[in-house]
Amino acid sequence: MTQPMKPTHSIEIKELLQLSNRTIKTVKGQYLFQEGEKAEELYLIVSGKIQISKINKDGRELALRICGENDICGELTLFTHSPKFLLSALVIEEGEVAVIKKEVIETEIFQNSALAFEFMKWMSDHFRKTQTKFRDLVLNGKKGALYSTIIRMTNSYGIKKTDGILIDLPLTNQELGNFCGTSRESTNRMLNELKREGIISIKKGKITVHNLKYLKDEIGCENCPVIYCSIE
Repeated sequence: MTQPMKPTHSIEIKELLQLSNRTIKTVKGQYLFQEGEKAEELYLIVSGKIQISKINKDGRELALRICGENDICGELTLFTHSPKFLLSALVIEEGEVAVIKKEVIETEIFQNSALAFEFMKWMSDHFRKTQTKFRDLVLNGKKGALYSTIIRMTNSYGIKKTDGILIDLPLTNQELGNFCGTSRESTNRMLNELKREGIISIKKGKITVHNLKYLKDEIGCENCPVIYCSIE
């Protein structure tokens, strides 16, 4: 079986792990941190998955990305005075994270030019990825947002099969809708349309994309590099 087509970044993980003062076990369904909390630490994911989201005052959620092994979350608080987390981090697959004090990594970035350069490259890629996601959400409407999300998930968690690409990440319609800014009902209706047309199929919560070209054509896909077209 082919491994997922997952992009990587070039930050020296071992070097970051050396800055960690402890590791903690994560529990599915619990928050690693929540929006508005005082931010004194960053987190390097050793194992498991963390969903980064923005939740408005009405409780509606917009899922922005899923962090997996060797990813960093909480990085938006660096080099800010009295920082608070801008987003929330929900554990969707239990595992372990290494905790790095904010002031420790800030000091190391000032002193270690190689780490600073790699961190800047990673942040630049991260911001560009976020910009393309918001572009798709704003310009392509609800249907385009869903199609774009599915395309991104094939790049992050796709496994090539004889009949298409299996997205090896089980998601409910509500969870998928959170990535698109749409309700569960709207997501369910659009998924059913794609299933009727044979574009996708769903088994045990996992989507198989049979016609990726159709989805790309529908949103005028620009075939961005995979590193920018992912859900991570």
